[in-house]
Amino acid sequence: MSSFKSNMDILTTGNLLIPKEFVLDNYVKAWQLADFKTYTGNSIFLAFFCVVGTVFSSTVCGYVFSRAAFKGKEIVFYFMISSMFVSLGTLTLYPLLMIMKVFHLNKSLWGVVIIRVFGMNVTNLFIARGFINSVPKEIDEAAKLDGCSFAGIYYRIIFPLCKPLIATVGILSFRSAWNDYMLPMVFTMTDPRRMPLVVGIMHLKSSGDAASSWNFMLAGTAISLIPMITIYIMFNRYFISGMTSGAVKG
Repeated sequence: MSSFKSNMDILTTGNLLIPKEFVLDNYVKAWQLADFKTYTGNSIFLAFFCVVGTVFSSTVCGYVFSRAAFKGKEIVFYFMISSMFVSLGTLTLYPLLMIMKVFHLNKSLWGVVIIRVFGMNVTNLFIARGFINSVPKEIDEAAKLDGCSFAGIYYRIIFPLCKPLIATVGILSFRSAWNDYMLPMVFTMTDPRRMPLVVGIMHLKSSGDAASSWNFMLAGTAISLIPMITIYIMFNRYFISGMTSGAVKG
């Protein structure tokens, strides 16, 4: 609602939900002031490779922890799951930046993609393992009898059956990549042309006549929500199925 208010109304009547007067010009000016074409392209690039990489890494790790047999598997898995209860916040930001600097990726969105993919989101791993556990193991055994390898079972059987899981992990990783601010901001602060949409929108706050143009920034934020809402509506059915699969036995 505040994206439809004037900047003065936001500062003086912020406690009122409905604007006194709807200012549609906020969206027009926000679109003109920000380079939405470049920002959106960067966000699509970041989100696409994060989603593809995360879906692959999550399903592979979920498959290994569900089907593979090796010593200490349960210990390693529960050790990884326990990290869900540890919040390091921004403490890891500087070490990650230094690691990417070694590979000359500290000024590129590729650095963010690599961190996102190989950082392994534990929530995605937990969901992936639970979903693959619900797939009957008899399918694996039948494939082994036909001469299919461990990797072949994943590629030919497990992965095609994981559409709800792929949709769930894809939406979660897309949301995380699309809405991420701190990591892309640090990696692109020296090159505005590489900034994703969420980072670029923050510049709208100082792009107007006032010291802080909240109306433009909020209008830009509302625009940036459209892709996220669209993706969720398209894959909502698979998302719910993937989240609830394996939750009930019998």
